[in-house]
Parts: sequence; structure tokens; C-alpha cells
Amino acid sequence: MSQHEATAEEQPTPSYTKKDFMSDQTIRWCPGCGDYSILSQVQTVFAELGVARERFAVLSGIGCSSRFPYYMNTYGFHTIHGRAPAFATGLKLARPDLDVWQITGDGDALSIGGNHFIHVLRRNVDMVLLLFNNRIYGLTKGQYSPTSEEGKKTKSTPMGSVDHPFEPCALALGAEASFVARTVDVFTTEQREVLRAAHEHKGTSFVEIWQNCNIFNDGAFADITDKKARAEKVIFVENGQPLMFGAEGARKGLRLSRRLELEVIDVTDDNLGEVLVHDETNPVLAMLVSRLKPPFPVAMGVLFRTSRALYEVGVHHQLELAHSRPGAADLRKALLGSSPWTVAG
Repeated sequence: MSQHEATAEEQPTPSYTKKDFMSDQTIRWCPGCGDYSILSQVQTVFAELGVARERFAVLSGIGCSSRFPYYMNTYGFHTIHGRAPAFATGLKLARPDLDVWQITGDGDALSIGGNHFIHVLRRNVDMVLLLFNNRIYGLTKGQYSPTSEEGKKTKSTPMGSVDHPFEPCALALGAEASFVARTVDVFTTEQREVLRAAHEHKGTSFVEIWQNCNIFNDGAFADITDKKARAEKVIFVENGQPLMFGAEGARKGLRLSRRLELEVIDVTDDNLGEVLVHDETNPVLAMLVSRLKPPFPVAMGVLFRTSRALYEVGVHHQLELAHSRPGAADLRKALLGSSPWTVAG
């Protein structure tokens, strides 16, 4: 059964407010951290989803973002560095009725946890995976991460990083994720829209959230999030709508060049038909849009979404088939069979 479907035994879901999902734990993030905004939006959205609070389970690995389960008044686990997807998969297999959310960071997910990250996406477990990307290791005090830009000077790269960074959304698309989206900690309205869409999707919903670390990487996304520059620097994609952006009265759009590359054009009535229309079911377009970087506008919103078989449904189907066959294995008989070992005194 999908995490979005109620069982017949359930009682009517009570009405919630954001406060119902706020735990009694003291929040131990640095003042000004972007995690506060994300926590607030998640608590707000949880109250709106119509899901009984006891059906939520929030899991995390290790990192600043991974304190998240403590601050949610739901069931949850603070698990092992990089291994939260394995715990989330096991929980979903054991309790497919639960609404499972995994919280991770760019280090937890893409460094030590890279293997678990790609496999939970390809398996398509019915869960939501939120990756907080601040392009730095915050909990361990400022080392470079797998998403830090080339040349980044940190405590572990004093001469500048020589690593080429991951693009998380492109990596997720390469791992055959069935839902890929991106948002920013300070884009509160758009963030809530993305979270709702991620919850509605059946499968692993991957959401990258750009998040400011004001202590060790302050202003990492300031050129994008600045209110005055936002119209020129961000394109909010919407399925079926032209890929357009720009300040009022100065419309710009994206079109595909003859070299199959995206390019920016000034939109007029004569060339409006050349502007690409966003199709969230097109993985090729999603990959192109996911990799946009300045001077191009950065894409925010649901980049890709498709329907695919759920991992836990396939596993449970195999279990049912195995149990239905004549002479199906019996664990009790195997343990207490006719040929036990006898240990001599």
C-alpha cells in the first residue's frame, strides 16, 4: 500500500496546525542558519497534508541538517553517517503505510553516502528525500564538500579546491530518480509548493534545497536570492509553461540552439514560439535545465517527474508469491526441524 493511502482501520485525521509538529527540543542550529526556514516550511506543510501525525517518520544521517528529526513532533531516527537511505528503505518495507521523509546534507548524501543515495533513487522507494545543500561541511567546522565550487578555499583546502563539484539534481537524474526538484531556503512560498508536490508523488521524491550556512559559507547563494536580482537570476519552471524570466517589461526566454544547447533570447511577439515549454516528463530537458548556471538563470521548481513501479510493492509481491507456493519455507520448521545440533556437555 502506498504511503498516501489510508487504511480502513484508521480513524478520521484530526486537524493540525504547524505548532502540532514542533517538538519540545531546543533547536541547536546557529542563529541565522537557513535550516530554520526549511524546518518552518516542512512543519507548515505537514499540518496541511491530512496525514495523521503518528504516520510520519523523519529519518536523517549525520550533519547539521540531520538534527532535523529532533525538532519534528513525529516518529523519527537520527541514524548513521550517509546510511539513512538504507534505514528509510527498511522502514518502508516493514511499514509501507508510513509517510517516510529523509533529511540529508551535501556531505552526508554525496560523499560518504553517495552509494546509498543513488540506489534509493533508482529503486524508487516511496519516500521524500530532502537534501540541504550549503556547499560546505558545517557540523565539522568548514571543510569543503562534494558541492563546493572549484577553487573554494576552506580549512581543508587552503589553496583552493581542485575537485569538480557534483550537481545534485543532475546526479539524481542520472540515477533514474522519478521526481527531481530544486528550491531555496528563503523562497518560502515556492518551497512549500515543491514540498507538497514531492509528497504527492508516488516514488522517491528528491528535493535539493539551497541553504545558507552563515558561519562557514555565508552568502553562497546571495547572487541568486537577492530580491533585486532574483527576477534576472532565477527561472521558476512550471509544467506546460514557457521557460521565461526577467524583470517586468524585459521578458527573456530559453530556446534550443542548433548545437542542442540552451541559449537566452529577448522575447518578442515574433519569436515567442521559439521559447522552450517546460515538460517535466522529458528527462533530456530536465538534465539541460538542471545544469543551468550563471550567466544563465538557475532553474527552481519541479524539474522532472515520471511514474515508475515502487520498490516496496515489488518486494511485497514477491513475498506473497513465495508464501503462496506449495511447500513454502517455514522459519519455525527450519529452526526446530528434525535435525537439530546437540552440544555435548
